[in-house]
Amino acid sequence: MPRAGLTTDRLVRAGAELADEVGFDQVTVSALARRFDVKVASLYSHLKNSQDLRTRIALLALEELADRAADALAGRAGKDALAAYADVLRDYARRHPGRYAAARLPLDPETAAASAGVRHAQMTRALLRGYDLAEPDQTHAVRLLGSVFHGYISLELAGGFSHSAPAPEETWSWVLDRLDALLRGTPAS
Repeated sequence: MPRAGLTTDRLVRAGAELADEVGFDQVTVSALARRFDVKVASLYSHLKNSQDLRTRIALLALEELADRAADALAGRAGKDALAAYADVLRDYARRHPGRYAAARLPLDPETAAASAGVRHAQMTRALLRGYDLAEPDQTHAVRLLGSVFHGYISLELAGGFSHSAPAPEETWSWVLDRLDALLRGTPAS
């Protein structure tokens, strides 16, 4: 019988908070049980195992990111859309580092197809419409943006840019300017 007050949603949200506090790789059903001061067995009526918990946290993170990105992209095009989307990713990663890591969790094809990851791909392609890219350049651009954004954000979160000038914010703006110029097919100023 499920313990009163414990729901799958509550456990997943608590797991997401735990991920932000201690790192996504440290999130387990056992750690979550300790947080609620219950026995691990109490959680198995809501979660199959630690992998199920981690997958659910990943799905939550993808949904939160997609909602934020959709709000930020509304009514924007070109560089404004590019910067808005990139800033949503960076801001989310700074505020929720564990959830951001969860959003990178490889999902099985069926779960991925039903996730908000599809919305992310659609939004990235929508923002690229402002650059008038035909295939296969559009797919190359989707991959380029994902690589640059996630690579930069991961390095920044790990402290990789904290030891030298210029400030990471200045470099972030520089990167966005260069990506915009590249996608427009013009030299950066």
